Amino acid sequence: MRAVKWRTHLTSALAGAVAGLLALLAASVPLDGARAQSNTAAKTAKTTNAPPLKILTIERQPFAMMRKGQLVGFSVELWKEVARELGRDYEFEVATSFSDMLQRVAAAKADGAIANITITSEREKTLDFSQPMFDAGIQVMVHSSGGTAGLFGALFNWDMLGLLVLAGVLLFIVANLMWWFERRDQPYFQYPYGEGMWRSFWWALNVMVNGGFEERVPQTRNGRVFAVFLVIASLFLVSAFVAKITASLTVGELKSQIQSYRDLFSRRVGTTEGSTSAAFLERHNVPFRKFSSMAALLQAMEKSELDAVVHDAPVLAYYANTTGKGRMRLIGAVLRPEKYGMALPPGSDMREGINRALLRIHEQGRYDDLYRKWFGQAP
Repeated sequence: MRAVKWRTHLTSALAGAVAGLLALLAASVPLDGARAQSNTAAKTAKTTNAPPLKILTIERQPFAMMRKGQLVGFSVELWKEVARELGRDYEFEVATSFSDMLQRVAAAKADGAIANITITSEREKTLDFSQPMFDAGIQVMVHSSGGTAGLFGALFNWDMLGLLVLAGVLLFIVANLMWWFERRDQPYFQYPYGEGMWRSFWWALNVMVNGGFEERVPQTRNGRVFAVFLVIASLFLVSAFVAKITASLTVGELKSQIQSYRDLFSRRVGTTEGSTSAAFLERHNVPFRKFSSMAALLQAMEKSELDAVVHDAPVLAYYANTTGKGRMRLIGAVLRPEKYGMALPPGSDMREGINRALLRIHEQGRYDDLYRKWFGQAP
């Protein structure tokens, strides 16, 4: 009897233990699942609530430019692809200058910058860079001169026009005086004012160009004295015209002979301050003017205040084939190869993610598509 009771108690105890264990397992499964869901929700909330990245750029065609109130360009679209890979929101901000853009990134006042930013050892001291995103270099842009257009431009300019107007005024004054002095004594001038003025103007032009008009010698004393003065003055006037034309043609020829940076030492050269182009010219002792912006640099070139611009080859090539088409051209080979990268604050935790994103964009062919879109050919 006691054995039966002992077996009954043992069975009940085992059943209770099993039931308790099952209840404990049942309770633990929802708890672990709830914890997992809670962690996932926290991560999602963290990603969703992360503030948008502040990305700086600067207007440099075709890397970044405003069109119809929208920021477009190769750099802009490349960053959009990178941000899509990173799964991050962002805000673009256009910097006032290239140096300001880099300084703000170096001071961690922005999360990064993308433009035609050359990777250099000097910049690496204060910035981090992504892997290279673009192969570029420095090149020279000059005016498209030579041939008929170059000769026309050399002969017909504002200086030459001013000299022609001055010569016409002088001839008109001379013609009036000669007609007045000789209208009664020299048969050639004995005509009414209208006809006489034309004949007198023709006489004065021949004296100035040929140095004399022997068959129409003035008869009065005043006319002869004035004729002698005119012959002497014509020597200086004609010489001035010849010198001006020669100088214009010589300058035009010199401009057309710029073929490399070695031809820039006696030319008016410009680039933007703080650029790798400025560093290149300084290193080779080439005198040049510094401009605060690309727009100011190109405007000076358009006004013929410069003979040549030294700057990033892709920027100059785009300009020479769009806005400056037919008036500007690139010469020579790339002076120095360069690589562009995305600038990041020192120690940025986005560097590896951006590098992986760039690699995926290259591997999937999206980079080539963007390159063809903005530069017309595959990289």
